[in-house]
Amino acid sequence: MPDAAVRQSLLDRLQHADGDALQALEFPYLRSPDQDAAAPTQHPVVIVGAGPVGLSLAIDLAQRGQPVVVLDNDRHLSTGSRALCFAKRTLEIWDRLGVGERAVQKGVAWKVGKVFEGAAADPVYQFDLLPEAGHERPAFINLQQYYAEAFLVERALQLPLIDIRWQHKVEQVQHTAGGAAIGVSTPEGSYHLQAQWLVACDGSRSTVRRALGLETHGQVFKDRFLIADVRLSAPFPCERWFWFNPPFHPGQSVLLHMQPDGVWRIDFQLGWDADPEVEKQPARIIPRIEAMLGPDVEVELVWASVYTFACQRMDRFVHGRVVFAGDSAHGVSPFGARGANSGVQDADNLGWKLDAVLRGDAPARLIDTYGSEREYAADENILNSTRSTDFITPKSAISHLFRKAVLQLAQHHGFARRMVNSGRLSVPAVLQHSPLHQPGNATPGFASAAPLGAVLPDAPVQCARSGRHSFILRELGPDFNLLCFGPPPAWAAGIASLQTISICDQPSTQTHQASHALHDTQGLLAQRLGAQAGTLYLLRPDQHICARWHSADAQAITAAMARALGRNLCDTPTAAAQACAA
Repeated sequence: MPDAAVRQSLLDRLQHADGDALQALEFPYLRSPDQDAAAPTQHPVVIVGAGPVGLSLAIDLAQRGQPVVVLDNDRHLSTGSRALCFAKRTLEIWDRLGVGERAVQKGVAWKVGKVFEGAAADPVYQFDLLPEAGHERPAFINLQQYYAEAFLVERALQLPLIDIRWQHKVEQVQHTAGGAAIGVSTPEGSYHLQAQWLVACDGSRSTVRRALGLETHGQVFKDRFLIADVRLSAPFPCERWFWFNPPFHPGQSVLLHMQPDGVWRIDFQLGWDADPEVEKQPARIIPRIEAMLGPDVEVELVWASVYTFACQRMDRFVHGRVVFAGDSAHGVSPFGARGANSGVQDADNLGWKLDAVLRGDAPARLIDTYGSEREYAADENILNSTRSTDFITPKSAISHLFRKAVLQLAQHHGFARRMVNSGRLSVPAVLQHSPLHQPGNATPGFASAAPLGAVLPDAPVQCARSGRHSFILRELGPDFNLLCFGPPPAWAAGIASLQTISICDQPSTQTHQASHALHDTQGLLAQRLGAQAGTLYLLRPDQHICARWHSADAQAITAAMARALGRNLCDTPTAAAQACAA
């Protein structure tokens, strides 16, 4: 673990580095006392991979009081834009972890997308990802992955419970009765660790998955795309622009995004027969960009990569005490920004559950529900991503004919515009069939409300005592939260690990002095939740709605919390998966 001086030095370098310096930054290899221990040291949680998913999980656990070891085989942040588009839900999670504001301030916010076809100057389809007001965070920001990682590393260095070990490469993993045995190689030799819980966040080529002989299954798409990060001065707005068959790249598709630092990301479809090494050369890239923007535009190539893609996942994400998250568990095509965003949601789902198990507040089988819930979310992402990829890169005559017809009809008919699919963008999964939630999804009286299992929708509020303006998601505590529309019941104060929030429709403090009271300034929270006087909403620590009532007593609340902690699940390891699939 870095000492205080090393931590401060790294913090200073991270806080003052620009994009180029961040990509060149090298983190020091440091010898751990575990390497000199007579027997393998046991840790509660070991995370493999210091990318956005592993770091988000480590920060979440550390903020809950859990010590975490993070092993990474590299000593650098990522290079190039990579996971460029970070969704509203990811930003809300990062707000809780202390990095949301940094990401938003640096990123390029956007919510409008336009789809063009052929040489037409007007879009055949346009969408708004956040058409309603009253949300703190934008629909999306564009932010190069190395910035996101830098902000997360910076936050992790501020938390003494996180021990990031650079150039500590996992070589061996074995299941044990109490967790997992891990073999690690370093520049100074090898050593071994024991983990009560091992979480693999080490990407699509996961060494942990390979060490355990596990595989992913799904569809590999025979196509190639070029990513080109270029610095230029262009007249395009902060929108997502997608072209089908443009005159500057006939027969293929092109995607354009604005990034920070005057850098633009352009994705060119190349076809399966393209040579990746040849296509990455500037002599091939610059003419493509000049054909798109004109020969007079000055272009500086910053970074380029050629990728293929697949939609696939592991059969199960939980194997004993070894848990898989992010790209190590599931992968999708890049159309829709579902990769990193779904991975951060994996971390959000897993963090509070691991904490509850380690504290003895929940049985170990609660972790099975991480698997069932996030496998469901992965299937949803894969379905949407596969449909997008089939539309963008049709491989059959029927698929080509369908796309051609849709694009032609979309120029004149609204029904066809809804069928244009240039990548259905990432939204959080609604965990409507989770065994952790109130039985019976059709809770009476909530027909027009956000569904059970959804993330609580954001809304503006005002703190009744101080008059401070805020948003409801920012006011939630790290454990369970009970929203009470009206004065909170007296018995609520006696329930452990529960923050009670009184939602009042007037900015008065007289009737709510004893509670955390918030004024629903525009009535949007009540509207989005179908709430009336006396309505109660119980939220999980990851802000998903797990139960709601128009009236309830202490017994109902405590029973719902026990259910959300997995205390009513069957003892069989597949019980959660079976319940979720029912």
